[in-house]
Amino acid sequence: MDALAVQQLMEDVSSGLVAPDEAVRRLSRLPFADVGDALVDHHRHLRQGAPEAVYAPGKSPEQCVRIVGELLEHGTGPVLVTRVSDDQCKALQAAHGESLSTPFTTHTSMLWRAPVPWYSGRMLVISAGTADVPVVDECVLSLRAHGIEPQRITDVGVAGLHRLLSRLDDVMAADVVIVVAGMEGALTSVIGGLTGKPVIAVPTSVGYGSGLDGVTALLAMHATCASGVTVVGIDNGYGAACAAARIVRSTRVDS
Repeated sequence: MDALAVQQLMEDVSSGLVAPDEAVRRLSRLPFADVGDALVDHHRHLRQGAPEAVYAPGKSPEQCVRIVGELLEHGTGPVLVTRVSDDQCKALQAAHGESLSTPFTTHTSMLWRAPVPWYSGRMLVISAGTADVPVVDECVLSLRAHGIEPQRITDVGVAGLHRLLSRLDDVMAADVVIVVAGMEGALTSVIGGLTGKPVIAVPTSVGYGSGLDGVTALLAMHATCASGVTVVGIDNGYGAACAAARIVRSTRVDS
């Protein structure tokens, strides 16, 4: 439940459209609801302006169905589920209908009730390689859950720098750039050295043996000589999206 929903509820009580007992019933699920194995946070949007997200790994399909059902039935905002398995996806779709989803080999994200985009600036999610696309798409869908529609550019890494140069205008026009890269993570330093806008780097677990499942890219991004770059964890497209959303939300006049 977001601030507008609470305000509308108070107005409906004041005008007599909603009985006080009904308002108390609805508000009783704030700040969280107990659904057995999980305490579902209905207060997140009021606290942070951000939608609740469900991390699927480690949860049974039945647990995912209950948690998402609670959020859909007793909330009004978007519901995002990340890293969903095939069994979880099938159970969620059977229980709650089709979602806006992006299926990949190793990741799946699902989104219900995508908000109308409100951000009028230019958010860019850019990746070094096609193998980074699963993390890119997790990031993009997470941004959509925040009401942000980003531009998406893939496969412009430093192994063929001319590919990036052909998209330089897009990079320079962006207000925030999320860079997704594996291997040695060099694309982050290139982007960070070009633009003065916020740059959020996402190392991925893509790479040969010395890539160490993303550790090499992670350390390289932390050690970049392009000062001011923010780095999130390996493969954490969701975390990068949340960081970017916080940045642009803080510039809203009504925030």
